[in-house]
Amino acid sequence: MLQGMAHPDPLAAASLEGAPDYSTSTLSLYERTGAYLRGHFRLTSGLHSPEYLQSAKVLAYPEHAETLGREMASELRTLLSGKAPDVVVSPAMGGLIIGHEVARALGVRHFFTERDAETNRMTLRRGFEVKPGEAAVIVEDVITTGGSTKEVVDLLTAAGVTVLAAGSIIDRSGGKADVGVPRVALQRMEVVAYDPADCPLCRDGIPAVKPGSRKS
Repeated sequence: MLQGMAHPDPLAAASLEGAPDYSTSTLSLYERTGAYLRGHFRLTSGLHSPEYLQSAKVLAYPEHAETLGREMASELRTLLSGKAPDVVVSPAMGGLIIGHEVARALGVRHFFTERDAETNRMTLRRGFEVKPGEAAVIVEDVITTGGSTKEVVDLLTAAGVTVLAAGSIIDRSGGKADVGVPRVALQRMEVVAYDPADCPLCRDGIPAVKPGSRKS
């Protein structure tokens, strides 16, 4: 897995001895497509941050999505040491495109989970079915706390599926997020995040924006 990169130098390259250095090109894609946002953002985790990575703007370009999917598939193959998943599963919405591209690169199916409006829990719909004994990897675009990925891990484990690993384009936790399985990321970062009760941007009266797909 790629080594960490510390704030406040978000464009510093990360590297792994003997492996391709994807870090510079990964963040470069976010910069070039206007997907690396600065301001005051309310994250899915509930934390506030002066930075936000809007992966949809990168993945809107099919060639970028394909490249990132192949790179993550390569990282997962290395991590799994020959073990092959039967399916890639992604939490909607952010994981949909990158999950599909990783599944295509691995030559397996791609399912996605959705959040139930009544229970607020991730669930499989649309005829997606997994079988006990199958193996899966979880893929999403950005991990901050790892909460969404962990929900999908728990959902599949309860269905008798073996979750081999997880992957994301960006790891905002600097490698700290624990999702219960080994994971890879094409870019690790340590982005400043604040508890809303102790957010200096809030104290300065700067309105917080919720840019993601999940409701507050």
